[in-house]
Amino acid sequence: MDPRVFVRVSVGALGLRIPVASTDTRSGVEALPSPCLCEVRLKGFPVQTASVPLVTPSAGGPDLHSIAARFYLEEADLCKLSSPACFQSSQAYLELVIFTGKHGCHLGSSSSKQIGTFRLQVGPEWGEGKAVQLYNGWTSIGKSKAKGGGPGAELHVRIRIEPDPRYIFQFEDETASSPQIVQLQGNVRQPIFSCKFSRDRGCRSRDKDTERRERKGWLVMIHDLSGSAVAAASMVTPFVPSTGSDCVSRSNPGAWLILRPDSSGVDTWQPWGRLEAWREQGGKDYIGCRFQLVAEGGALAGVSNGIVVSEIRINAHKGGEFLIDTSKVTLSESPIPSPHSSGDFAFNFGLQLLGGFVMNCHVQGEGRSSKPTVQLAMRHITCVEDAAVFMALTAAVDLSIEACKPFSRKLKRGIRN
Repeated sequence: MDPRVFVRVSVGALGLRIPVASTDTRSGVEALPSPCLCEVRLKGFPVQTASVPLVTPSAGGPDLHSIAARFYLEEADLCKLSSPACFQSSQAYLELVIFTGKHGCHLGSSSSKQIGTFRLQVGPEWGEGKAVQLYNGWTSIGKSKAKGGGPGAELHVRIRIEPDPRYIFQFEDETASSPQIVQLQGNVRQPIFSCKFSRDRGCRSRDKDTERRERKGWLVMIHDLSGSAVAAASMVTPFVPSTGSDCVSRSNPGAWLILRPDSSGVDTWQPWGRLEAWREQGGKDYIGCRFQLVAEGGALAGVSNGIVVSEIRINAHKGGEFLIDTSKVTLSESPIPSPHSSGDFAFNFGLQLLGGFVMNCHVQGEGRSSKPTVQLAMRHITCVEDAAVFMALTAAVDLSIEACKPFSRKLKRGIRN
């Protein structure tokens, strides 16, 4: 499998240093809160925010392992950033803007005050496919307003770019229609897997009244091109409405086990992960998804001892993105919040190293034809079988949109029959 070019831009090791001469009452920064706020801006991407700790002689230096923001750029993004026609000015910049107060000015806070700005020009090295440290150290971000206009605030920052290639896949039809799954590489669509959806025979024979009370027995098998089963998603906890409601609640979610063949070669399966899903009520309808990895070798007994690596909300009507990114393990409709730690940690839970982006998939909402697309970080994939469990996980996320539909509504025909 050939990956597609992606670049990871990491901004971290933030620290703010205020010279004594700059703390004069006329400077406007004499009462700096700790920490201050940094907005990290790159044209075409959502603004990311992070706190900036004050660095004093007694507090030591900045945390060199912290990550304040990450941007992931594909080839099209790099082309846009290098094209002057896309910008009012002739060059694109990565920009860090430092504020006092709790919010940046773009949030409309009247109490915030801009301390200074650091800008780094986007250069040709961004697209060369090499790991490069673009900046590491202290830089002045403004002059003091005290008499004499000496040095003002100083910002410590480390900016690094690294290649982060990804595999991209797409289901060629709705999951319930048992489609092929192809890899996308330019204009080439290469078949890699097939997907087989089924329901337990006992579930299909139930009467309509029973079907209005629970949804269970759904199964997705992922096969490679030789026809061998390489992953599965099995609905192990039925999706049932909560008391006094016709929706699956967060307090009693439905659940899937994501399975892979036992490495012993025996025709048995081992759980790799567990996906829980429910419908959140409120001003808008969302499908909540929580995914945890299961300890290797833990079998079914280890399912309750996993590590939660993603908790996401997906718009029930419009659809959205399910994401595993260890720098953004937080509940969010569109997971954009800034990471505040490196996110790089190792454990023996089926992924040798989790650091930053792992995978995402895009699914459609209720009533829409969903042909999920999947992106996988190449560093987590050593063989085709490694990718298969993510296809099973994607299928489970996609089908959970339908499983969490209010029980007063009919399921799609492909699932209902």
